[in-house]
Amino acid sequence: MAAHKARILTQSMARAAARILGAWSAGQWLAVAVLGLSGVAAFGLAPDTTLETVAVQTILRELPNPVAAASDAPEPAVRYWREERVRRGDTIGSVLARLAVDDPEASAFLRTDPAARPVYRLRPGQALRVETDAAGRLAALRVVAGDGRLLSVERGDDGFTGTSIAPPVELRWEMASGEIVSSLFAAADAASLPDAVTLQLTDVFGGDIDFYHDLRRGDRFSVVYEMRYLDGEPIGAGRIVAATFLHRGHTARAFLWRDESGAESYFNEDGAAMRKAFLRAPMEFSRVSSGFSGARFHPINHAWAAHKGTDYAAPTGTPVRATASGRILVAGTQNGYGKLIHIQHRGAFSTLYAHLSRVAPQVRPGARVAQGDVIGYVGQTGWATGPHLHYEFRVGNVPRNPVTVALPDGEPLAPANRAAFAVRIEPAAAQLALAQSFAGSPLASAE
Repeated sequence: MAAHKARILTQSMARAAARILGAWSAGQWLAVAVLGLSGVAAFGLAPDTTLETVAVQTILRELPNPVAAASDAPEPAVRYWREERVRRGDTIGSVLARLAVDDPEASAFLRTDPAARPVYRLRPGQALRVETDAAGRLAALRVVAGDGRLLSVERGDDGFTGTSIAPPVELRWEMASGEIVSSLFAAADAASLPDAVTLQLTDVFGGDIDFYHDLRRGDRFSVVYEMRYLDGEPIGAGRIVAATFLHRGHTARAFLWRDESGAESYFNEDGAAMRKAFLRAPMEFSRVSSGFSGARFHPINHAWAAHKGTDYAAPTGTPVRATASGRILVAGTQNGYGKLIHIQHRGAFSTLYAHLSRVAPQVRPGARVAQGDVIGYVGQTGWATGPHLHYEFRVGNVPRNPVTVALPDGEPLAPANRAAFAVRIEPAAAQLALAQSFAGSPLASAE
């Protein structure tokens, strides 16, 4: 019975297939044929398919061994250069130990030879480079000493020798921008500007801006300066190449000019001297404790009288600078002024510096001083209730207010140098413009 049912089902399926196949067109039959051929191709790559074996031929050939060139020279010793930075509390021995130097002979030389003494005056952060052999013996040592000279120690056949030379320094231009929020030095620190460059900035623009009493929140500066590098490591800042300062809405620009003799000066893009004939203030760090006045209550006489100068409060011993070049008229003691210096400048101008604790050794009547030279030190001599400098600016021997008086300009750039100056400052001007594009950045401002 079951076989009979299976036979009936098979016959029914065959008749249904015949009806379907009979209804196909020639195109459909062609498609089936193509698929069938494709299927054959696919199944030809299936696993266990037998492929024709490819003949493989093995070839062996003997090659001669390379012959080393005969040489009587000994193999060069393996040496290593290492570098380590001096840490706080380090000794030269501890630095050499970190550099894996194990050489009593070298330690004895560094300890006793006068040429090697600078290695005992290293400061934290300085880099010390040594060359050693595989056994840790010192072959060479390099370090930039505190005076900026390169100390070189070399091992020779007869022992060690030490030399000190001016290093081959590479000069690179670097730039920074900052905005005054609390003080110039705070803004400069925030802009990673070296202190030496910040002080130069005050000197370049010191004829127009009193940096210690007259800055305003929102003043901005940009500067391009030289940085000295030795073996890729910065070793100190050089001169300002170009700078700009925005103060109370007025922008001043300055560019460095070196003449044929090597003398340096700063001029704006038009060739006008940046440095005035007089500095605004005779000290770098101070505060005005008593200004120029027609009537002031004198703290000692207890009476009203004119105060014909400006008093700058500062600790005893603070250096006092000549605000302009000139010739010393007086260097001594005079009544209530105490120890004083009186300088005659070009034309009818003269300046007076009083209440000094002492006068600089080179300052004596008749001697000449240059602008910015230290001529004395703050004290409390004469009629003074505390350490300060009394500074007078005189025109025709008549005292004038040094804070507000119009200062004479310095000598402009010589006409013969104008064309060369314009060409030379082009790269610096481009770098300065780039530095200004960063002005106002949070990374270049001080809170």
